[in-house]
Order: sequence, then structure tokens, then C-alpha cells
Amino acid sequence: MRVVVVGGGIGGLALGAGLRRIGHEVTVFDRDSEVAATGGYHITLDERAQSALARLVAPEIMRRLLASGSALRLRDRDMLWDYRGRLLGYGPDLSGSASIDVDRITLRTLLAEAVGADLCLGRTVTGVGTDDTGIPRVVFVDGASVTADLVVGADGTHSIVARHLAAGPTNHPAGLIGFSGRTRLADLDPAERQRLGTRSTMGIGPRGAALYVGFLDPVGNAALDAPELNMSITTGPTYIWGAMFPESADTDALRRLHGSALQSALIARFRDRKWARHTLEVIARAEPAGVAAFRFNAASTRATDLAPWTAGRITALGDAVHATPPTAGMGAGAAIQDAADLVTQLRSLSADTTDLPAAIGRYEAQARQRGAAVLTAAMRTVRLILATDTTPGAVATATLTPLLAAAARLRPNRRRTANTDDV
Repeated sequence: MRVVVVGGGIGGLALGAGLRRIGHEVTVFDRDSEVAATGGYHITLDERAQSALARLVAPEIMRRLLASGSALRLRDRDMLWDYRGRLLGYGPDLSGSASIDVDRITLRTLLAEAVGADLCLGRTVTGVGTDDTGIPRVVFVDGASVTADLVVGADGTHSIVARHLAAGPTNHPAGLIGFSGRTRLADLDPAERQRLGTRSTMGIGPRGAALYVGFLDPVGNAALDAPELNMSITTGPTYIWGAMFPESADTDALRRLHGSALQSALIARFRDRKWARHTLEVIARAEPAGVAAFRFNAASTRATDLAPWTAGRITALGDAVHATPPTAGMGAGAAIQDAADLVTQLRSLSADTTDLPAAIGRYEAQARQRGAAVLTAAMRTVRLILATDTTPGAVATATLTPLLAAAARLRPNRRRTANTDDV
């Protein structure tokens, strides 16, 4: 079977690797000219995502991934804090977790290696449809085109393929604008290093401001102790942070800024919302070139709304079907599971592909259910943040967080943190 995959992100490359491994003729087209031309931040792969990936790539690729990933079981317990930096509580015990965090560039590089010569970079797709005989056809920006037995859109939130299938957008702005960056643990002052610790944390405050600080250490916390296989672009303990504000004209203006100008504007925005100065050190000490802005988009949380088209010889996966905000850390993992399910369905087909639409229908049913579950989890956090931007929500946040912080101080055997009540 001849398969064309539009989009060489995590999901598209995972699908290409899996199809190549079972002997299908596949080509993955991506507009980027380099595999590393993607955000240098991290993604989380839980046990389900890793199991799916192991069905798509060779064992050696999985070993290199684990050697390059930061194990959640090895970090401190996650923490929730308020806009003054006061401890509100801890997350679940992760000591038994099989999940890992990995640099997006690292994972994309490994998957591109698995796809090999079947990855075509620098090819921008501008249209998709069928020819006069009903064969799927993909058109490129230079006017060239290719046909295939099956076309799969793995082209993300603004998917050309999914828009064609649905005859319109498949997701919408979620109401938040995100800003992300990377900061080395060693660049923070000792007190802030002690407060944040070797864990991922989340800070919330009134008026829709939130700051997620993820911890990544693929060297000290490697999921597999095989340094000779480690190819992570992160070479030491690093915080990968994401600031969030409600979408507005003022917030949209920040998206036009870059580097140190954007850092300064973000800090000013948090300070205007009364955040303690030390809580913003992770933003102030970030690598300026890596600070970026992006809009949160989300598909419907109802499975029946996802992939709203009749199954056929053109389909989609990942964010093209169930665009998911990063607030649950499950989007990339869901795309990998989509790819594994699609490969499983295609493996069962006869040589003449007459059963292809039925196989695609079974795959899409699985993708709908998975997407709805992931979106539901991600949107809980989005709605919580947006709720603090209402007058009642802002008052409740400012009133209740000191009480929660006081209760946290009174809990027996709590983990000690630095005094964080400064301004």
C-alpha cells in the first residue's frame, strides 16, 4: 500500500516509522527544512504512549529514547503554589510512575531516523483531495502533486487535511495564550532552587495568570542508565516553564515581542497581578532566544464531534483530529497512540485494500474516544485558570490561597521549602 503522511511532527513520524517497519510504501512530507526546526521544549510520554511507540520503532530506538528521557519517578513530588510562592499542596506520588519527559527535538530526531529516506523535508502541502478516479491526491506549494492509496493528515492544529475532510475548522481558540522558555537550574538563586526543587510545579493567581515550571534532567534522572546512548539536547538540570494568560488584545500584543523584550513584558504582566518577585526569577533567567508565544487551541471534548467525516481513503491523527492544549501533557502521547492504532488496522488489510474504509473507520472510532478523554483532562486546567479571571474567581483565589497555604504549613511531616512570603 502506498501511504502519504502530511506532517512530520511526532505523530506523523511515528506513523511513518510504523508503516515502514511493517513493509508499506510510505512518504512523510513536512514543510520544515530541518528535523531540529521545532520547539526545544519537553513532552511527557506515559506508559501507554511508550507501549504504542514500542510497536512502531525498533527496540534500539526505544533504548536510546529511554536513555535520553528524564524519569518522573526520580524527581521530587510535584508541588502547587500560589502567586506569592507559598506552598498549597503536593501532587500524587510518582515513585512508581513509568512516565518520562523528553526533549521534543530529541524525540523528533529519533523518529526521523526511524523513518529514514522516506522523510521528505522542505515540502509544503497546500491542498488535498481526490483525482477523477477517486484516488487521494496531495498538492504542494510549487504545483507538484502525488497520489496514494491512503493520505493521513498529521499536520497539527491548523491541519489542511482535517479542514478538507470536515469542510471547516476542527478546533477553536481555548482562551489562553501561552509563553514558554528554558532556564537552567544552576542559573537561579539558591533560595529559588530550593523552593522549586527537582520537581515540576504549578503556580496560580488571580486574574487568569498561571506559571507551570517543569523539571527536566535527562542526565541525572535518566530513565535508562546508558550514558553512551543519551542524545538529549538538555545536558543538565533544567526548568521548562510555561506562562499563561487569558487571551485579550493586550496579551495578543505580547506575541509580537521576542527574546529579552518578551521576558521583560511577561515579568511586568505578572508583577501587575501582584506576583512575588522571586517567583518570576525562572522567567528572568531564561535563555532569551528560546522564549516563545503560542495560542492554546482545543477541539471539542465530545467524542461524537471529533473526526466529523465519513471514513475513507483520507484521514488524520493527533492534533489534526483532537487539538489539545498542553495543560495535561498528553497531546504528543495521544498522537503516538493514534499512529499505533492506525498501523494495527492497516496491518490486518488484504492486499487489494478493498477493506480500507472499514479499517479507517475502526481507527477513527478509537481516535475519537482517546481524543475526548485527553481533551477533557486538559480543559479542566484551562477552565480553572480562566475562572480566576472573573471577579468572583479573582476574589476567591486571593482569599482562599492564604488559607490553603496556612493549612499546608500545619500538615505533619510536610516537605520543607524556603520562606517564600517576600514581595
